[in-house]
Amino acid sequence: MKSKNEKKRGTSATKGGPKGKKFSLKNDPFFETESKKRRKMDYEDDDIESGGSEEEAEIQGASDGNGGKDEDENEIEETPGEIRKRVATELLDKMREIARKEKEGRDGDEEVEEEEARDSLVAKILQQEQLEESGRIKRVVASRLKKPETADGFRVMVKHRHTVTAVALSDDDLRGFSASKDGTILQWDVESGKTERYQWPSEDILKSHGAKDPRGRLKKHSKSVLALAVSSDGRYLASGGLDRHVHLWDIRTREHLQAFSGHQKPVSCLSFRQGTTDLFSGSFDRTIKYWNMEDRAYIDTICGHESEVLTLDCLRKERVLTVGRDRCMMLFKVLDQSRLVFRPPPTSLECCCFINNDEFLSGSDDGSIQLWNVLRKKPVYIVKNAHALLPAGQNVEQKGSENIPDNCLENGDHKIEGYNFSSTYSWVSSISVCRGSDLAASGAGNGCVRLWAIETGRKDIQPLYDVPLEPRLGRWGRLPTARNGVAIQPLKLL
Repeated sequence: MKSKNEKKRGTSATKGGPKGKKFSLKNDPFFETESKKRRKMDYEDDDIESGGSEEEAEIQGASDGNGGKDEDENEIEETPGEIRKRVATELLDKMREIARKEKEGRDGDEEVEEEEARDSLVAKILQQEQLEESGRIKRVVASRLKKPETADGFRVMVKHRHTVTAVALSDDDLRGFSASKDGTILQWDVESGKTERYQWPSEDILKSHGAKDPRGRLKKHSKSVLALAVSSDGRYLASGGLDRHVHLWDIRTREHLQAFSGHQKPVSCLSFRQGTTDLFSGSFDRTIKYWNMEDRAYIDTICGHESEVLTLDCLRKERVLTVGRDRCMMLFKVLDQSRLVFRPPPTSLECCCFINNDEFLSGSDDGSIQLWNVLRKKPVYIVKNAHALLPAGQNVEQKGSENIPDNCLENGDHKIEGYNFSSTYSWVSSISVCRGSDLAASGAGNGCVRLWAIETGRKDIQPLYDVPLEPRLGRWGRLPTARNGVAIQPLKLL
């Protein structure tokens, strides 16, 4: 038995190894390979090279064909980081020029201060602008506003053949854009009024740019435009209308770049997020879509409204304020994927706009204007009958503490005796705020644009002046004497 067991042990010990040699752990290839790996990892642990070998470089060069020469010859597009750097550099140069002019204006004989002092002044200007854009401080403009010269009303400087449906201004207020029901898009200089027209591409080019085939009885894409928006950097113009697409244009060349499909019904409103190329689009299909124009990409679809989306607005944060025909206003927080719902008194909201990140305005079809705060679900202040029709020849400007007749405070009563008041003419169809200030403007069908002073601390809205103008979109009837075009009224400060 003993000899048999020893024979078995000897056989198992030599199994798998070279014949006639004793087994040793040191000679086992498994353990020898592991020790080599450990020795290789312990070698110069701090020096890690990311480059490839010469053979890999030759393979990559051969795959390029010309060894990378084509990349140098072709025009290289800017990356998002390069774009941000370029915009920041241009802004710094602009701020330095402003600081230099301020120094020279104070005393031309004084020597120019050192670069560090100038940069500190530039930093103060940038900090001031940042605070104004974020809504932390507000410029006092309303109290310094001069009475507009309204002898001839607005100055019509851009004419359209059909009804003007949308107007947008660049951030520097030097260029304007307008569109009409016939699909005409014009770019014009604010000072001179010189216009340049955008040419729609052919149907084949539109399809190559991403446009889908028209639906229903339409055989061609409808060119009727309902909304315009300009990016903060002045590079892109977005348009939307009855063809259910969002169209992207290059402002520098006035060429059509891309058509974004996705909405099932007409696009009613557009707004770029401040300081970015992110775009929000609202539609009659009850949705809001989120796009990135730089990457030509769709990001998200925001749902919540139970009826058509009429107006939307946004600031720098990823928040969008919307109004729909479902008689409610919603504030969507995109990153949090949440929303706040604001319901006014029994009325239908028509328009809305941000004052700052926490306060906003809205206008309704009963002629009232509401002031809202993000902390309350109901208006903090209401101006009722904000656009009443006054007797012929009566002045509507504010004199001292005198209010425009027939304006009521929150929960006030209407006193419309002696006034030609009609709900169709008092319908507030548009409202806007001068960014970072206490000045607002509203428009209705009573033939004037009304300016307001917003006193958020006192939760109050006071009327300032009226400027005559015909209503927009022709919703209240046809006016034979009205002219289709873009009118401009310059506002001056004391």
